[in-house]
Amino acid sequence: MKPVGSKISRRKLAVDSAESPGSKVKLETRLIHAGVSIDATGAIAPAIQLSTTFLHPADVSQLDGYLYQRYSNPTQEQLEHALAELDDAAHALFFATGLAAAAAMMHTLKSGDRVLLADDTYFAIRKLFLDEGLRIGMRCELLDMTDLPAVRAALSTSAQLVWLETPSNPLIKVTDVEAVSALARAAGARTVVDATFCTPLLLSPLKLGADVVLHSTTKYLSGHSDNMGGSLTLNDEALYLQLFDLRKLLGGTGSPFSAWLTLRGIRTLACRLRWACESAGQIAHMLALHPNVAKVHYPGLVTHPGHAIAAAQMASFGAMLSFEVVGSRADSIKVAEKLKIFTNATSLGSVESLVEHRQSTEGPTSTTPDTLLRLSIGLEHVDDLIADLKQALQQA
Repeated sequence: MKPVGSKISRRKLAVDSAESPGSKVKLETRLIHAGVSIDATGAIAPAIQLSTTFLHPADVSQLDGYLYQRYSNPTQEQLEHALAELDDAAHALFFATGLAAAAAMMHTLKSGDRVLLADDTYFAIRKLFLDEGLRIGMRCELLDMTDLPAVRAALSTSAQLVWLETPSNPLIKVTDVEAVSALARAAGARTVVDATFCTPLLLSPLKLGADVVLHSTTKYLSGHSDNMGGSLTLNDEALYLQLFDLRKLLGGTGSPFSAWLTLRGIRTLACRLRWACESAGQIAHMLALHPNVAKVHYPGLVTHPGHAIAAAQMASFGAMLSFEVVGSRADSIKVAEKLKIFTNATSLGSVESLVEHRQSTEGPTSTTPDTLLRLSIGLEHVDDLIADLKQALQQA
């Protein structure tokens, strides 16, 4: 059965762009208008509908609308229209968190199914598959997805799901989405791409052959460290209906308020991300020349092993980077402690710049180098951020 829908009337953008006649308007323009509907009040800002339940016919089988907030709700549906449009997808689903979205995707699999995970996948998703997936009978393996011969060899044995994250967290590895998706498709496996570090502005995985895109909307899409959510975008209707039912049964539906905040964040995404990406590039180049820095992980550097692939498949090199401090674990933590503008906090993609010693966050099973610090570049002036990093590195 199809999920119950709504009668939302969306304002349509003109299909022709003044800049490029005959083409769709630019993504930056779509970010402003996607998912926005004008109701009877004429309000420009999207409204929020908080109701948990909705009027329905006495015979519920005749329902043609909303039933219960956990199934779907008007504000969430507005966001899903926007998310689908931005990823050029037929369908989108909004979840309470990015991990809830990942868990729903995992539950499309069954005992005996084989999953290939990128070895630098976000540690909580690795734990989800390697602990819970294995517990219910899946076969889960870690693989360096940047090594195409290794991926090809791994897919010579039957697999059902290939899970990519690019750039990866926290080593900023860059995977060739088109190449890996093609190998997976030939082997009969679905490809999921966690594009949280990229957002639709920087990477379009579905256009490169991926089957599903995951975003932790908590990060860049919401953009202000005050809202949680996750999403899946895809074109396969049968899979969409399966995921819709799983979200309903597992209880991972995002709240209307979270959906509304995400819609609000999306409208400023382009300008926030452009500024942060420009700053990240300057910071990465400074760190690469600093005597107290052993290694910088940022695809905008020509020395990065994934630089050419990133340049080909991404619109920009992103606003996330990590670096390894010369010395010991204690030295890297001291650098983090000395920072004054960067905030020691987890998460990413917000207006403030964040620093995190990832190994201590990930815990005793972490495979992250113990001298690595991850940076999420925010919207402060780049000169101030560079000065802050320099004084911390000098004191350490």
